[in-house]
Order: sequence, then C-alpha cells, then structure tokens
Amino acid sequence: MQTKPVLGLEEIDKIVAAARAEAQKHGWAVVISVVDDGGHPLALVRLDGASPASAYIATEKARTSALGRRESKAYEDMINGGRTAFLSAPLAGTLEGAVPVLVDGHVVGAVGVSGVKSEQDAQVAKAGAHSIGA
Repeated sequence: MQTKPVLGLEEIDKIVAAARAEAQKHGWAVVISVVDDGGHPLALVRLDGASPASAYIATEKARTSALGRRESKAYEDMINGGRTAFLSAPLAGTLEGAVPVLVDGHVVGAVGVSGVKSEQDAQVAKAGAHSIGA
C-alpha cells in the first residue's frame, strides 16, 4: 500500500492567505481557487471587485493544473505553438494562471487564479503554492 500527503484545512488556509496577500499587495482583484490532486474544489475566495466569471475560470485552471500535474501555462504554450488538436482535450482551463502544489515530490493539489493578466494570475498562484511546498 502506498501513502501520500494530502491537503488539510491548515494547509489550505495557508495557501489562500499567501495568495491573497500577494494579490492585495498589488491591488489585484482576483479569484483564488484551491483544488485537491483530483481537481476537486477545496477553497474559493473572490476578492472584492473580482469578476464573477473569474470564479469559474480560476477553478478550471486549478483543475487543469492538478490533473495534468503541471502549470496550466504548459497547455496554453502547446496550443499557441501549433498543437491545436489539444483544444479537444477534456480540460477547460488551458490558460496560464495555475500551478500544482508539491509536497515531498507529490502533487497534492493546485492553485488557480483569475482576474488580472495571465502572468500576474500565475504570480499569485505561485505565492500560494510555495507557501506550503516546493
């Protein structure tokens, strides 16, 4: 039987707090979504002024990152690089702005962010993800 780390409430709170602090430091109105390693939502925070659509987008970005075990930007780069067949993949968040959360070499979840420029979304997501893991 194999064992692996999983996200608990303490870690989820720490991820959200770090991502929120990064967004607020820059005055960015974003949505922060945390999912488990299967892409199932664990937390969603919509900062004041963030678009309602960003809640959906952030969660889908996070799900894509968790299931793909990589940053969501990798999929955006593939598609922009000409691999348009990947648009038929069953992932809705193939845009930059989500990163996996790694603990002891295991993907335990992902953080997705939406609301500002893609690279800024990714910056906020990384602040959250790196608050507990690699």
